[in-house]
Amino acid sequence: MVSDRDLLGRSVLIAEDDYFWADELRGGLRSAGAIVLGPFATVGAALTLVESPAIVDGAILNIDLRGERSYAVADRLIARAVPLLIVTGYDEAALPARYAGVRRLEKPVCVRTVLEAMLSLRPLL
Repeated sequence: MVSDRDLLGRSVLIAEDDYFWADELRGGLRSAGAIVLGPFATVGAALTLVESPAIVDGAILNIDLRGERSYAVADRLIARAVPLLIVTGYDEAALPARYAGVRRLEKPVCVRTVLEAMLSLRPLL
C-alpha cells in the first residue's frame, strides 16, 4: 500500500497527453509526497525538461504523446539512469526491443497500481 511519505521529496516526471489521467497521476504522486514535474503532453516539452539540469528521480511515460512516439524521451531518461515506468495502451510486442527491461503497465490501470509500480523501482527511486 502506498503511503503519504513513500515518494517524499522525489521528483517524478509525468509525460502524458490525456489531461484527466495526467491529473489523476499528479494527484496520486503528490499524495505520496512526490514533487511532480509536468505533466508534459508533448515529446518536445518532456525533452526540454529531461535535457535541462533539473533533477529527475523517476518518470512515468506514455509512449504516444499527441500522435508522436516518445522514444527520444525514454532513451534520454535511460541514458541519464532515471528509473522509468512506461504506462501505455500499447502491448509489449509493439514496443522496440530496447525497452524490454523497462517496467511497463498497460492502460487502463489505476493510479494506485502506478504508484506501487513506481515504488518497485526502489532502491533506484
